[in-house]
Amino acid sequence: MSKKIGSPMYTLAEGRPIHDPSTSVIIQSSRSQRGGGLALLEDTQLIETLAHFPRERIPERVVHAKAAGAWGEFEVTHDITDFCSADLFSQVGKKTKVLARISTVAGEKGSSDTVRDIRGWALKFFTDEGNYDIVGNDLPVFFIRDPIKFPSLNRSHKRHPQTNVPNATMFWDFHNNNQEGIHCLMHLFGSRGIPASLRNINAYGVHTFKYGKPEEGTFKYVKIHFKPDDGINWLSTEDAARLAGQEPDYHVKDLFNAIERGDYPKWTLYLQVMDPKEAETYRWNIFDATQIWPHRDYPLVPVGKLTLNKNPENYFADVEQAAFSPSTMVPGIAPSADVMLQARMFSYPDAARYRVGPNYQQLPCNRAKYVYSPYQRDGAGTINGNYGGDPNYVRFSVRKISKGPIDVAHDEWVGRVSDYAADVVEDDFEQARMLWKIFLDEGEDTNFIKNVTGHLKGATPEVQKQTIQYFSKVDEEIGRHMEKELEILPYEGGAEHIKATQSAEGQK
Repeated sequence: MSKKIGSPMYTLAEGRPIHDPSTSVIIQSSRSQRGGGLALLEDTQLIETLAHFPRERIPERVVHAKAAGAWGEFEVTHDITDFCSADLFSQVGKKTKVLARISTVAGEKGSSDTVRDIRGWALKFFTDEGNYDIVGNDLPVFFIRDPIKFPSLNRSHKRHPQTNVPNATMFWDFHNNNQEGIHCLMHLFGSRGIPASLRNINAYGVHTFKYGKPEEGTFKYVKIHFKPDDGINWLSTEDAARLAGQEPDYHVKDLFNAIERGDYPKWTLYLQVMDPKEAETYRWNIFDATQIWPHRDYPLVPVGKLTLNKNPENYFADVEQAAFSPSTMVPGIAPSADVMLQARMFSYPDAARYRVGPNYQQLPCNRAKYVYSPYQRDGAGTINGNYGGDPNYVRFSVRKISKGPIDVAHDEWVGRVSDYAADVVEDDFEQARMLWKIFLDEGEDTNFIKNVTGHLKGATPEVQKQTIQYFSKVDEEIGRHMEKELEILPYEGGAEHIKATQSAEGQK
Protein backbone atom coordinates (compact mmCIF):
# COMPACT_ATOMS: atom_id res chain seq x y z
CA MET A 1 0.00 0.00 0.00
CA SER A 2 1.12 3.54 -0.67
CA LYS A 3 2.30 5.57 2.28
CA LYS A 4 0.50 8.57 0.74
CA ILE A 5 -2.92 7.41 1.99
CA GLY A 6 -2.00 7.68 5.64
CA SER A 7 -1.84 4.73 8.02
CA PRO A 8 -3.43 1.74 6.27
CA MET A 9 -5.12 -1.03 8.20
CA TYR A 10 -2.88 -4.07 8.57
CA THR A 11 -4.22 -7.22 6.90
CA LEU A 12 -3.19 -10.75 6.18
CA ALA A 13 -1.90 -11.54 2.69
CA GLU A 14 -5.44 -12.37 1.53
CA GLY A 15 -6.79 -9.07 2.84
CA ARG A 16 -8.35 -9.98 6.18
CA PRO A 17 -7.97 -7.04 8.64
CA ILE A 18 -5.86 -7.81 11.71
CA HIS A 19 -5.78 -5.57 14.76
CA ASP A 20 -2.31 -6.53 16.01
CA PRO A 21 0.46 -8.09 13.88
CA SER A 22 2.48 -9.05 16.97
CA THR A 23 0.06 -11.54 18.53
CA SER A 24 -0.08 -15.33 18.33
CA VAL A 25 -2.96 -17.68 19.06
CA ILE A 26 -1.96 -20.16 21.80
CA ILE A 27 -3.35 -22.48 24.43
CA GLN A 28 -1.89 -21.09 27.62
CA SER A 29 -0.78 -23.41 30.37
CA SER A 30 -2.86 -23.17 33.53
CA ARG A 31 0.22 -24.07 35.59
CA SER A 32 2.43 -21.29 34.27
CA GLN A 33 2.24 -17.56 34.92
CA ARG A 34 5.09 -16.81 32.53
CA GLY A 35 3.28 -17.09 29.20
CA GLY A 36 4.07 -20.68 28.25
CA GLY A 37 1.68 -22.51 25.97
CA LEU A 38 1.03 -24.35 22.71
CA ALA A 39 0.84 -22.61 19.34
CA LEU A 40 -2.10 -23.55 17.16
CA LEU A 41 -2.04 -24.50 13.49
CA GLU A 42 -5.18 -22.39 13.02
CA ASP A 43 -3.17 -19.21 13.60
CA THR A 44 -3.00 -18.06 9.97
CA GLN A 45 -1.10 -14.89 10.92
CA LEU A 46 1.67 -16.87 12.60
CA ILE A 47 1.86 -19.48 9.81
CA GLU A 48 1.95 -16.80 7.10
CA THR A 49 4.66 -14.88 8.91
CA LEU A 50 6.89 -17.89 9.52
CA ALA A 51 6.34 -19.48 6.11
CA HIS A 52 7.12 -16.31 4.17
CA PHE A 53 10.30 -15.49 6.08
CA PRO A 54 12.54 -18.28 4.67
CA ARG A 55 11.17 -17.56 1.20
CA GLU A 56 11.63 -13.80 1.11
CA ARG A 57 15.04 -14.04 -0.53
CA ILE A 58 15.48 -15.07 -4.14
CA PRO A 59 18.77 -16.73 -5.17
CA GLU A 60 21.45 -14.09 -5.45
CA ARG A 61 23.26 -13.64 -8.71
CA VAL A 62 26.22 -15.98 -9.13
CA VAL A 63 28.22 -12.93 -10.25
CA HIS A 64 27.34 -9.24 -9.87
CA ALA A 65 25.47 -9.97 -6.61
CA LYS A 66 26.42 -6.72 -4.79
CA ALA A 67 25.05 -3.61 -6.47
CA ALA A 68 23.66 -0.11 -6.28
CA GLY A 69 20.70 0.85 -8.42
CA ALA A 70 18.77 3.94 -9.49
CA TRP A 71 16.19 5.24 -11.94
CA GLY A 72 16.87 8.00 -14.41
CA GLU A 73 16.46 9.24 -17.96
CA PHE A 74 18.40 9.33 -21.19
CA GLU A 75 18.16 12.36 -23.49
CA VAL A 76 19.36 12.43 -27.09
CA THR A 77 21.71 15.35 -27.72
CA HIS A 78 23.12 14.47 -31.14
CA ASP A 79 21.54 13.13 -34.31
CA ILE A 80 22.62 9.62 -35.38
CA THR A 81 19.59 8.88 -37.58
CA ASP A 82 21.83 8.79 -40.64
CA PHE A 83 22.94 5.28 -39.62
CA CYS A 84 20.55 4.11 -36.87
CA SER A 85 16.74 4.12 -36.90
CA ALA A 86 16.16 2.88 -33.32
CA ASP A 87 13.27 4.89 -31.90
CA LEU A 88 15.04 5.99 -28.71
CA PHE A 89 17.57 7.89 -30.89
CA SER A 90 14.95 9.20 -33.34
CA GLN A 91 15.21 12.90 -32.53
CA VAL A 92 17.34 15.30 -30.55
CA GLY A 93 15.68 16.06 -27.22
CA LYS A 94 13.86 12.73 -26.98
CA LYS A 95 13.88 11.36 -23.41
CA THR A 96 13.65 7.73 -22.33
CA LYS A 97 13.15 6.31 -18.84
CA VAL A 98 16.04 4.11 -17.64
CA LEU A 99 16.94 1.78 -14.78
CA ALA A 100 20.61 1.36 -13.86
CA ARG A 101 22.37 -1.28 -11.79
CA ILE A 102 26.11 -0.98 -11.03
CA SER A 103 27.83 -3.90 -9.32
CA THR A 104 30.98 -5.65 -8.29
CA VAL A 105 31.50 -9.06 -9.91
CA ALA A 106 33.04 -11.68 -7.64
CA GLY A 107 31.77 -10.78 -4.19
CA GLU A 108 28.50 -11.86 -2.63
CA LYS A 109 25.73 -9.47 -1.53
CA GLY A 110 27.42 -8.69 1.79
CA SER A 111 30.89 -8.14 0.38
CA SER A 112 32.80 -4.88 0.37
CA ASP A 113 32.30 -2.28 -2.34
CA THR A 114 35.95 -1.19 -2.42
CA VAL A 115 37.63 -4.39 -3.59
CA ARG A 116 39.73 -4.52 -6.72
CA ASP A 117 37.24 -5.87 -9.21
CA ILE A 118 35.49 -5.08 -12.45
CA ARG A 119 32.26 -3.11 -11.99
CA GLY A 120 29.29 -4.37 -13.92
CA TRP A 121 27.19 -1.76 -15.71
CA ALA A 122 23.60 -2.65 -16.58
CA LEU A 123 21.18 -0.15 -18.10
CA LYS A 124 17.59 -0.73 -19.21
CA PHE A 125 15.92 1.75 -21.59
CA PHE A 126 12.10 1.60 -21.56
CA THR A 127 11.55 2.64 -25.18
CA ASP A 128 8.39 2.83 -27.29
CA GLU A 129 9.62 -0.19 -29.26
CA GLY A 130 10.44 -2.40 -26.29
CA ASN A 131 13.21 -2.55 -23.74
CA TYR A 132 16.84 -2.09 -24.70
CA ASP A 133 19.53 -3.32 -22.30
CA ILE A 134 23.20 -2.38 -22.30
CA VAL A 135 25.02 -4.87 -20.10
CA GLY A 136 28.72 -4.13 -19.89
CA ASN A 137 31.55 -3.23 -17.51
CA ASP A 138 33.60 -0.27 -16.32
CA LEU A 139 36.62 -1.62 -18.23
CA PRO A 140 36.65 -1.58 -22.05
CA VAL A 141 37.80 -5.18 -22.49
CA PHE A 142 37.15 -8.58 -20.94
CA PHE A 143 39.34 -11.47 -19.74
CA ILE A 144 38.22 -14.08 -22.27
CA ARG A 145 36.77 -14.40 -25.77
CA ASP A 146 35.70 -18.07 -25.65
CA PRO A 147 32.33 -18.47 -23.88
CA ILE A 148 33.12 -22.01 -22.72
CA LYS A 149 35.62 -20.45 -20.29
CA PHE A 150 33.11 -18.09 -18.68
CA PRO A 151 32.11 -20.32 -15.72
CA SER A 152 35.76 -21.24 -15.04
CA LEU A 153 36.86 -17.61 -15.12
CA ASN A 154 34.34 -16.66 -12.48
CA ARG A 155 35.04 -19.70 -10.32
CA SER A 156 38.74 -18.81 -10.28
CA HIS A 157 37.88 -15.32 -9.00
CA LYS A 158 35.50 -16.55 -6.32
CA ARG A 159 35.89 -19.01 -3.42
CA HIS A 160 38.06 -22.10 -3.12
CA PRO A 161 35.81 -25.19 -3.03
CA GLN A 162 37.40 -26.49 0.19
CA THR A 163 38.37 -23.42 2.21
CA ASN A 164 35.44 -21.31 0.95
CA VAL A 165 37.65 -18.22 0.74
CA PRO A 166 39.06 -16.37 -2.30
CA ASN A 167 42.37 -17.83 -3.38
CA ALA A 168 45.20 -16.02 -5.14
CA THR A 169 46.65 -19.22 -6.57
CA MET A 170 43.40 -20.08 -8.32
CA PHE A 171 43.10 -16.53 -9.65
CA TRP A 172 46.59 -16.35 -11.13
CA ASP A 173 46.74 -19.98 -12.22
CA PHE A 174 43.66 -19.41 -14.39
CA HIS A 175 45.12 -16.31 -16.02
CA ASN A 176 48.57 -17.81 -16.47
CA ASN A 177 46.93 -20.53 -18.54
CA ASN A 178 44.44 -18.29 -20.38
CA GLN A 179 46.69 -15.47 -21.45
CA GLU A 180 44.28 -13.65 -23.77
CA GLY A 181 43.17 -11.73 -20.67
CA ILE A 182 46.42 -9.77 -20.26
CA HIS A 183 44.91 -6.51 -21.54
CA CYS A 184 42.04 -6.69 -19.06
CA LEU A 185 44.40 -7.58 -16.20
CA MET A 186 46.49 -4.50 -16.99
CA HIS A 187 43.39 -2.34 -16.63
CA LEU A 188 42.19 -4.12 -13.48
CA PHE A 189 45.46 -3.71 -11.61
CA GLY A 190 45.91 -0.13 -12.72
CA SER A 191 44.53 2.73 -10.65
CA ARG A 192 41.06 2.41 -12.15
CA GLY A 193 40.65 -1.05 -10.63
CA ILE A 194 39.14 0.51 -7.49
CA PRO A 195 36.85 3.47 -8.28
CA ALA A 196 36.37 6.21 -5.70
CA SER A 197 32.68 6.41 -6.53
CA LEU A 198 30.24 4.74 -8.88
CA ARG A 199 29.48 8.28 -10.06
CA ASN A 200 33.02 8.50 -11.44
CA ILE A 201 33.41 5.38 -13.57
CA ASN A 202 33.46 4.85 -17.28
CA ALA A 203 31.10 2.23 -18.68
CA TYR A 204 31.44 0.21 -21.84
CA GLY A 205 29.31 -2.17 -23.87
CA VAL A 206 32.59 -4.16 -24.29
CA HIS A 207 31.31 -6.12 -27.32
CA THR A 208 30.83 -4.90 -30.87
CA PHE A 209 27.19 -4.26 -31.83
CA LYS A 210 25.34 -3.38 -35.02
CA TYR A 211 23.34 -0.14 -35.21
CA GLY A 212 21.44 0.12 -38.45
CA LYS A 213 18.43 1.00 -40.56
CA PRO A 214 16.44 -2.18 -41.26
CA GLU A 215 14.25 -0.43 -43.79
CA GLU A 216 17.35 0.28 -45.90
CA GLY A 217 19.24 -2.91 -45.12
CA THR A 218 22.26 -0.98 -43.82
CA PHE A 219 24.22 -0.96 -40.56
CA LYS A 220 27.41 0.18 -38.87
CA TYR A 221 29.47 -1.61 -36.28
CA VAL A 222 29.65 0.30 -33.00
CA LYS A 223 31.39 0.26 -29.64
CA ILE A 224 29.50 1.81 -26.70
CA HIS A 225 31.12 4.20 -24.20
CA PHE A 226 29.64 6.11 -21.25
CA LYS A 227 31.87 8.84 -19.80
CA PRO A 228 31.01 10.49 -16.44
CA ASP A 229 30.59 14.24 -16.71
CA ASP A 230 32.55 14.72 -13.46
CA GLY A 231 35.44 12.60 -14.74
CA ILE A 232 36.85 9.35 -13.44
CA ASN A 233 38.34 9.03 -9.96
CA TRP A 234 39.77 6.13 -7.99
CA LEU A 235 40.90 5.00 -4.54
CA SER A 236 44.38 4.03 -3.42
CA THR A 237 44.83 0.44 -2.33
CA GLU A 238 45.33 1.63 1.25
CA ASP A 239 42.15 3.74 1.35
CA ALA A 240 40.18 0.95 -0.28
CA ALA A 241 41.34 -1.54 2.35
CA ARG A 242 40.44 0.86 5.16
CA LEU A 243 36.97 1.49 3.75
CA ALA A 244 36.41 -2.23 3.20
CA GLY A 245 36.55 -2.64 6.97
CA GLN A 246 35.00 0.63 8.12
CA GLU A 247 32.34 1.19 5.45
CA PRO A 248 31.82 -1.89 3.26
CA ASP A 249 28.75 -0.30 1.60
CA TYR A 250 30.66 2.86 0.72
CA HIS A 251 29.78 2.97 -2.98
CA VAL A 252 26.12 2.02 -2.52
CA LYS A 253 25.66 4.76 0.09
CA ASP A 254 27.56 7.32 -1.95
CA LEU A 255 25.31 6.89 -4.99
CA PHE A 256 22.12 6.86 -2.93
CA ASN A 257 23.06 9.95 -0.90
CA ALA A 258 24.14 11.91 -3.97
CA ILE A 259 20.78 11.34 -5.64
CA GLU A 260 18.89 12.11 -2.41
CA ARG A 261 20.54 15.52 -2.13
CA GLY A 262 19.92 16.31 -5.80
CA ASP A 263 23.52 15.87 -6.94
CA TYR A 264 22.49 13.73 -9.90
CA PRO A 265 25.31 11.81 -11.59
CA LYS A 266 25.49 12.24 -15.35
CA TRP A 267 27.22 10.41 -18.15
CA THR A 268 27.59 11.14 -21.85
CA LEU A 269 26.98 8.28 -24.28
CA TYR A 270 29.51 8.04 -27.10
CA LEU A 271 29.82 5.58 -29.95
CA GLN A 272 32.75 4.45 -32.02
CA VAL A 273 31.41 3.82 -35.51
CA MET A 274 32.94 1.53 -38.14
CA ASP A 275 31.76 0.72 -41.65
CA PRO A 276 31.34 -3.05 -42.18
CA LYS A 277 33.73 -2.95 -45.13
CA GLU A 278 36.49 -1.57 -42.91
CA ALA A 279 36.03 -4.45 -40.46
CA GLU A 280 37.22 -6.91 -43.08
CA THR A 281 40.74 -5.47 -43.12
CA TYR A 282 41.08 -3.76 -39.71
CA ARG A 283 44.19 -4.93 -37.84
CA TRP A 284 42.21 -5.98 -34.75
CA ASN A 285 39.48 -8.61 -34.74
CA ILE A 286 36.43 -6.44 -33.98
CA PHE A 287 34.53 -9.43 -32.57
CA ASP A 288 37.19 -10.07 -29.90
CA ALA A 289 36.11 -8.71 -26.49
CA THR A 290 39.72 -8.68 -25.28
CA GLN A 291 40.61 -5.90 -27.77
CA ILE A 292 39.66 -2.24 -28.19
CA TRP A 293 39.41 0.03 -31.20
CA PRO A 294 42.00 2.78 -30.62
CA HIS A 295 40.37 6.21 -30.55
CA ARG A 296 42.82 7.56 -33.10
CA ASP A 297 41.27 5.14 -35.60
CA TYR A 298 37.64 5.56 -34.52
CA PRO A 299 37.00 8.74 -32.51
CA LEU A 300 34.17 8.98 -30.01
CA VAL A 301 30.88 10.27 -31.45
CA PRO A 302 28.57 11.90 -28.86
CA VAL A 303 24.96 10.66 -28.74
CA GLY A 304 23.18 11.66 -25.55
CA LYS A 305 23.09 12.30 -21.84
CA LEU A 306 22.29 9.80 -19.07
CA THR A 307 21.12 11.18 -15.71
CA LEU A 308 20.34 9.09 -12.62
CA ASN A 309 17.82 11.13 -10.63
CA LYS A 310 15.62 8.81 -8.55
CA ASN A 311 16.48 6.26 -5.89
CA PRO A 312 14.52 3.01 -5.71
CA GLU A 313 11.39 3.15 -3.56
CA ASN A 314 12.16 -0.41 -2.50
CA TYR A 315 15.51 -1.99 -3.31
CA PHE A 316 14.24 -5.55 -3.65
CA ALA A 317 11.33 -4.63 -5.91
CA ASP A 318 13.25 -2.21 -8.12
CA VAL A 319 16.82 -3.53 -8.20
CA GLU A 320 17.14 -7.05 -6.81
CA GLN A 321 14.39 -8.36 -9.10
CA ALA A 322 15.68 -6.40 -12.09
CA ALA A 323 16.92 -8.58 -14.93
CA PHE A 324 19.21 -7.36 -17.70
CA SER A 325 20.43 -9.13 -20.81
CA PRO A 326 22.41 -8.15 -23.92
CA SER A 327 19.74 -10.06 -25.87
CA THR A 328 17.18 -7.38 -24.99
CA MET A 329 17.33 -5.20 -28.11
CA VAL A 330 15.04 -3.01 -30.18
CA PRO A 331 14.57 -2.59 -33.95
CA GLY A 332 17.65 -0.87 -35.34
CA ILE A 333 20.07 -2.57 -32.92
CA ALA A 334 21.46 -6.09 -33.32
CA PRO A 335 24.27 -8.36 -32.11
CA SER A 336 27.51 -8.89 -33.97
CA ALA A 337 29.37 -12.14 -34.69
CA ASP A 338 31.08 -12.05 -31.28
CA VAL A 339 30.52 -15.59 -29.94
CA MET A 340 31.05 -14.36 -26.37
CA LEU A 341 28.19 -11.91 -26.84
CA GLN A 342 25.96 -14.56 -28.37
CA ALA A 343 26.56 -16.92 -25.43
CA ARG A 344 25.70 -14.13 -22.98
CA MET A 345 22.48 -13.55 -24.91
CA PHE A 346 21.41 -17.03 -23.82
CA SER A 347 22.96 -17.12 -20.37
CA TYR A 348 21.53 -13.91 -18.90
CA PRO A 349 17.81 -14.55 -19.53
CA ASP A 350 18.33 -18.15 -18.48
CA ALA A 351 19.78 -16.96 -15.16
CA ALA A 352 16.82 -14.61 -14.68
CA ARG A 353 14.30 -17.39 -15.26
CA TYR A 354 16.03 -19.48 -12.61
CA ARG A 355 16.59 -16.65 -10.14
CA VAL A 356 13.36 -14.65 -10.41
CA GLY A 357 11.01 -17.00 -12.27
CA PRO A 358 9.74 -17.71 -15.78
CA ASN A 359 7.65 -14.54 -15.87
CA TYR A 360 10.28 -12.10 -14.63
CA GLN A 361 9.51 -9.77 -17.58
CA GLN A 362 6.11 -8.99 -16.03
CA LEU A 363 7.55 -7.37 -12.91
CA PRO A 364 7.38 -3.55 -12.89
CA CYS A 365 11.18 -3.16 -12.89
CA ASN A 366 11.42 -5.27 -16.07
CA ARG A 367 8.09 -4.69 -17.81
CA ALA A 368 8.25 -3.07 -21.23
CA LYS A 369 5.93 -0.16 -22.05
CA TYR A 370 3.93 -2.05 -24.67
CA VAL A 371 3.77 -5.84 -24.70
CA TYR A 372 1.51 -8.31 -26.48
CA SER A 373 2.93 -11.83 -26.37
CA PRO A 374 0.14 -14.37 -25.86
CA TYR A 375 2.43 -17.19 -26.97
CA GLN A 376 4.36 -16.73 -23.72
CA ARG A 377 1.87 -17.25 -20.94
CA ASP A 378 1.08 -19.36 -17.88
CA GLY A 379 3.86 -20.43 -15.54
CA ALA A 380 4.57 -19.40 -11.96
CA GLY A 381 4.15 -15.74 -11.13
CA THR A 382 1.88 -14.65 -13.96
CA ILE A 383 0.61 -11.17 -13.03
CA ASN A 384 -0.45 -9.63 -16.36
CA GLY A 385 -3.90 -11.18 -16.78
CA ASN A 386 -2.45 -14.02 -18.84
CA TYR A 387 -3.98 -12.53 -22.03
CA GLY A 388 -7.50 -13.60 -21.09
CA GLY A 389 -9.15 -15.63 -23.81
CA ASP A 390 -6.80 -14.74 -26.66
CA PRO A 391 -5.63 -17.85 -28.51
CA ASN A 392 -2.00 -18.73 -27.99
CA TYR A 393 -1.10 -20.27 -31.33
CA VAL A 394 0.77 -18.39 -34.05
CA ARG A 395 -1.10 -16.66 -36.87
CA PHE A 396 -4.55 -16.89 -35.36
CA SER A 397 -6.80 -14.87 -37.63
CA VAL A 398 -8.04 -12.24 -35.17
CA ARG A 399 -4.66 -10.52 -34.86
CA LYS A 400 -2.66 -9.05 -37.69
CA ILE A 401 1.10 -9.39 -37.86
CA SER A 402 3.10 -6.25 -38.57
CA LYS A 403 4.89 -6.28 -41.90
CA GLY A 404 8.22 -4.88 -42.91
CA PRO A 405 11.79 -5.29 -41.70
CA ILE A 406 12.45 -4.66 -38.02
CA ASP A 407 15.84 -6.31 -37.67
CA VAL A 408 19.21 -5.01 -38.73
CA ALA A 409 20.51 -6.70 -41.88
CA HIS A 410 21.72 -10.22 -41.22
CA ASP A 411 25.16 -11.51 -42.10
CA GLU A 412 25.58 -14.10 -44.83
CA TRP A 413 27.37 -17.26 -43.78
CA VAL A 414 29.08 -20.01 -45.72
CA GLY A 415 31.15 -22.49 -43.76
CA ARG A 416 31.30 -25.75 -41.90
CA VAL A 417 30.64 -26.72 -38.30
CA SER A 418 33.86 -27.29 -36.36
CA ASP A 419 35.31 -27.26 -32.85
CA TYR A 420 37.14 -24.03 -32.16
CA ALA A 421 39.30 -22.57 -29.41
CA ALA A 422 41.01 -19.22 -29.88
CA ASP A 423 44.80 -19.47 -29.68
CA VAL A 424 46.89 -16.87 -27.86
CA VAL A 425 49.32 -15.23 -30.27
CA GLU A 426 51.92 -12.49 -30.01
CA ASP A 427 49.44 -9.87 -31.17
CA ASP A 428 47.30 -10.52 -28.08
CA PHE A 429 49.93 -8.69 -26.01
CA GLU A 430 50.17 -5.62 -28.25
CA GLN A 431 47.36 -3.58 -26.72
CA ALA A 432 48.62 -4.45 -23.22
CA ARG A 433 52.02 -3.06 -24.29
CA MET A 434 50.30 0.11 -25.49
CA LEU A 435 48.63 0.45 -22.08
CA TRP A 436 51.94 -0.14 -20.28
CA LYS A 437 53.46 2.76 -22.20
CA ILE A 438 50.58 4.93 -20.99
CA PHE A 439 51.29 3.81 -17.40
CA LEU A 440 54.94 4.82 -17.87
CA ASP A 441 53.98 8.21 -19.30
CA GLU A 442 51.54 8.88 -16.46
CA GLY A 443 53.81 7.59 -13.67
CA GLU A 444 51.43 4.70 -12.95
CA ASP A 445 53.98 1.93 -13.45
CA THR A 446 55.13 1.67 -9.82
CA ASN A 447 51.59 1.61 -8.50
CA PHE A 448 50.63 -1.06 -11.03
CA ILE A 449 53.53 -3.32 -10.00
CA LYS A 450 52.60 -2.98 -6.32
CA ASN A 451 48.96 -3.76 -7.02
CA VAL A 452 49.81 -6.94 -8.91
CA THR A 453 52.48 -8.22 -6.51
CA GLY A 454 50.40 -7.33 -3.45
CA HIS A 455 47.76 -9.72 -4.70
CA LEU A 456 50.16 -12.28 -6.17
CA LYS A 457 52.02 -12.77 -2.87
CA GLY A 458 49.18 -15.05 -1.72
CA ALA A 459 49.83 -17.54 -4.53
CA THR A 460 52.18 -20.51 -4.49
CA PRO A 461 55.82 -19.90 -5.56
CA GLU A 462 55.33 -21.83 -8.80
CA VAL A 463 52.30 -19.75 -9.77
CA GLN A 464 54.22 -16.59 -8.86
CA LYS A 465 57.01 -17.58 -11.26
CA GLN A 466 54.53 -18.34 -14.04
CA THR A 467 52.81 -14.99 -13.52
CA ILE A 468 56.13 -13.13 -13.71
CA GLN A 469 56.83 -14.87 -17.03
CA TYR A 470 53.34 -13.96 -18.21
CA PHE A 471 53.71 -10.23 -17.55
CA SER A 472 57.25 -10.27 -18.96
CA LYS A 473 55.65 -10.92 -22.36
CA VAL A 474 54.20 -7.40 -22.10
CA ASP A 475 57.52 -5.89 -21.07
CA GLU A 476 60.54 -7.53 -19.46
CA GLU A 477 60.78 -4.56 -17.08
CA ILE A 478 57.45 -5.58 -15.53
CA GLY A 479 58.79 -9.04 -14.81
CA ARG A 480 62.00 -7.72 -13.28
CA HIS A 481 60.13 -5.30 -11.02
CA MET A 482 57.66 -7.99 -9.99
CA GLU A 483 60.48 -10.36 -9.14
CA LYS A 484 62.15 -7.70 -7.02
CA GLU A 485 58.94 -6.86 -5.16
CA LEU A 486 58.13 -10.51 -4.46
CA GLU A 487 61.62 -11.15 -3.05
CA ILE A 488 60.84 -8.82 -0.14
CA LEU A 489 57.27 -10.03 0.37
CA PRO A 490 56.74 -13.11 2.58
CA TYR A 491 54.97 -16.01 0.93
CA GLU A 492 51.66 -16.34 2.71
CA GLY A 493 50.57 -19.61 1.12
CA GLY A 494 51.10 -23.11 2.35
CA ALA A 495 51.36 -26.13 0.06
CA GLU A 496 52.99 -26.14 -3.36
CA HIS A 497 49.69 -26.74 -5.10
CA ILE A 498 46.05 -25.70 -4.78
CA LYS A 499 45.00 -27.17 -1.43
CA ALA A 500 42.99 -26.13 1.57
CA THR A 501 46.10 -24.90 3.37
CA GLN A 502 46.71 -22.14 0.85
CA SER A 503 46.37 -18.51 1.76
CA ALA A 504 42.96 -16.95 2.05
CA GLU A 505 44.42 -13.84 0.47
CA GLY A 506 42.60 -13.36 -2.79
CA GLN A 507 40.75 -11.36 -5.36
CA LYS A 508 37.13 -10.41 -4.91
